[in-house]
Amino acid sequence: METSGDALIARYREEGVRRVKLGICDVDGVLRGKYISLDKFASIAGGTSGFCDCVLGWDVDDQLYDNATVTGWHTAFPDAPYRLDLASERRLADEAGVPFFIGQFVGAGDDDLHPVCPRSRLAHVLQDAESLGFSAKLGFEYEFFVFRETAQTARDKHYRDLVPLSPGNFGYSVLRANTYGELFNEFMDYCIELGMPLEGLHCETGPGVWEAAISADAAAAGADQAVLFKTFAKTFFQRREMLATFMAKWSMAYPGQSGHCHQSLVAPDGSNLFFDDADEHSMSKTMRHYVAGVVTYLRELLAVYAPTINSYTRLVKGAWAPTAATWGVENRTCALRVIRGEKAQRMEFRIGSADANPYLVAAATIGAGLKGIREELELPPPLVGNAYEQQDNLPAARQLPGSLKEAARDFAASDVAREIFGDVFVDHYAASRDWEVREYERHVNDWQLSRYFEII
Repeated sequence: METSGDALIARYREEGVRRVKLGICDVDGVLRGKYISLDKFASIAGGTSGFCDCVLGWDVDDQLYDNATVTGWHTAFPDAPYRLDLASERRLADEAGVPFFIGQFVGAGDDDLHPVCPRSRLAHVLQDAESLGFSAKLGFEYEFFVFRETAQTARDKHYRDLVPLSPGNFGYSVLRANTYGELFNEFMDYCIELGMPLEGLHCETGPGVWEAAISADAAAAGADQAVLFKTFAKTFFQRREMLATFMAKWSMAYPGQSGHCHQSLVAPDGSNLFFDDADEHSMSKTMRHYVAGVVTYLRELLAVYAPTINSYTRLVKGAWAPTAATWGVENRTCALRVIRGEKAQRMEFRIGSADANPYLVAAATIGAGLKGIREELELPPPLVGNAYEQQDNLPAARQLPGSLKEAARDFAASDVAREIFGDVFVDHYAASRDWEVREYERHVNDWQLSRYFEII
């Protein structure tokens, strides 16, 4: 389909389209956007426009960072230039076909990539891969809980005593899928219409929890689909008087919600560079070095993979979430799971939680993998059996931080993070995580009240 600005505008005018919608991903992975008139779209489709850069300088509650230098009161929050990716066009069936586009902040340098914009940081890593003769392919899969609540009723209840879509633990349940078959099918069709098709959807263990595997695609497109999925999945359920959450863990009574990322490298001819049938585990040297890079630098980059205070309630032993930098072949207790197959040979990155920014997860894992290839890093032996029982014997460098404060400190001090993301991003992101920690520390929570109020 023709994606030039002139062609799109001509088609929209012929169809009677009056406006378009755009979204730009912030540091936390939240889409920020607006509607613009068709005339405004016509004026910017072939170039750039401005979007208030406060979206890069505030948290998920729209509270402005007090420690950022990229933007803030000292810069007076100017407009930052952005460009629409015309190839990202989707038509919103729920809005009578209104076109939707992904935007990306642009920088002043020769490569036109913004130093803090998450989508730009991934584009930078993918350029690095191309310089080595590789392209990356990836597919995200998400677990998320669905409730018979609205955004308002959940707030009114202070997020307690929420009613899940379905009761009990019933992973891979055909009964539940049959009972809610209309909803399952509507959701899968909805994802197809939005250009983020699912290759699988099922009930996971826990009341009202679903798991969706987004079909694998080229890395840039795959990350776009993951970002859109998290927003539009919420939209789908909220339009039906339900509520979906991608929190890493909403209740300590149930397993956490993961955001796994399957990935491989592809040659120009389309062949899988991770596969070697002569190897014991079908792993090529390229794949071994790649996995070694991700394992080696996992600790330093954890603040990207587990970006919130809540993320670390998921990273506990025996809860289907790794707590050390481990890898294994078809081993779901490890941080990295190697999956074998001539066409499907890939690495499943299992450490990431559902609350992580897909662009940053993709950039960090691919960037670390490429560094492993460049440095020809040696892969330690795979763990066989229950990794949780073995990981305490691993070196300290492979033990993961237990809190966002510790992870953010490691990220800020990491030369590898700066090599992958650039100094400006690392300083800004570390500052944003420091802000998140301080916001948490200055609040009294329910646990503290129930434990200390009367007794202490």
